[in-house]
Amino acid sequence: MPRQTPADPVLATNKKAFHNYHIIERFEAGVELVGTEVKSCRDRAIVMNEGYVTINNGQAWLLNVHIAVYGFGNRFNHVATQKRRLLLHHNEILKLAQWLGQKGGTIVPLKFYLKKGLVKVEIAYCQGKTHGDQRETLRRRQSDLEMRRAVKR
Repeated sequence: MPRQTPADPVLATNKKAFHNYHIIERFEAGVELVGTEVKSCRDRAIVMNEGYVTINNGQAWLLNVHIAVYGFGNRFNHVATQKRRLLLHHNEILKLAQWLGQKGGTIVPLKFYLKKGLVKVEIAYCQGKTHGDQRETLRRRQSDLEMRRAVKR
């Protein structure tokens, strides 16, 4: 998992994914961006709460990720919500395609970040949490917060 440094900052995170899913395995993928999408990404104009990944014809596609239209773009500006190809190794795509067939499994983007000047996305294979699991996570987080506050006093 990449760490945030001034040279490689995190551009956007998907907090909703950690609330709704159990993260099973993470992958780093490049994103095929067109036009002014890179400039919008550098402006941190990314919304990926409803984003997910599908596999079609041996290629991974990122869907429902909104990269805002670049404000200073011209008539060749990009479309905000279009499907974008993910750049993964063939073995990784086969592994993800195999997992997608399992019940309750999905692939979601976790974060967008820069790595050596290139936009990368961290995707993860996830299993959906039940409502009870989500409530248990909130209870645990609340009790940890209360414990830290008590120790601080």
